[in-house]
Amino acid sequence: MEATGQAAGRLRLGVNIDHVATVRNARGTDWPDPLRAALLAEAAGADGITAHLREDRRHIRDEDIAALMAGIGIPLNFECAATDEMQQILLKHQPHACCLVPEKREERTTEGGLDVAGDESRLGDFVAPLREAGIRVSMFIGHAPVQIEASARIGAAVVELHTGQYSDLDAEGRVEEAAAELAALRAGAALAQSLGLEVHAGHGLTYDNVAPIAAIPQVMELNIGHFLIG
Repeated sequence: MEATGQAAGRLRLGVNIDHVATVRNARGTDWPDPLRAALLAEAAGADGITAHLREDRRHIRDEDIAALMAGIGIPLNFECAATDEMQQILLKHQPHACCLVPEKREERTTEGGLDVAGDESRLGDFVAPLREAGIRVSMFIGHAPVQIEASARIGAAVVELHTGQYSDLDAEGRVEEAAAELAALRAGAALAQSLGLEVHAGHGLTYDNVAPIAAIPQVMELNIGHFLIG
């Protein structure tokens, strides 16, 4: 899929279906089915599907990835940690894109962005074979310039800016702090685009807080899951 985004007047939406699998796994049944959720999202006009295969398989499982790859007609964005296991799975399935995220077993959801600058050499080695396989690699990062610049250096095609802090501040009614965070996200998006990176955004976005993020001109795609599934 060629990037369209705001340059063509339309912002893409990727729908994360992880938490359909969370509900399924809570009862140990085969339903609700993440593939069915993905197909419903596709029929409703979603531009892509995101699924995070965590090390502990707490929601999406390996067989879900295989089913999504075979079943959907829109791009799959495979979220994962930068581990040897996940690299092999990515190279096996060769999804349209992957988004590398930090991951801790004890966290409820992804907390903060990936420290690309602090792990640049290893991440560069991790990304290289994925690029060679034709997988578009995205780094899920904060808006700090050092992280954006490191993402460009290691050969990422995309950065997905973490909007969780903005979302939390907005929900808490901390207007001035939310505005400052939004300004930093805008600056980060502009820097990323200037370095040749495509800009996506996501985490904690809802109907109530998404408009200012969607209005950032460099943002080509939003990835939203928990709110839409809820």
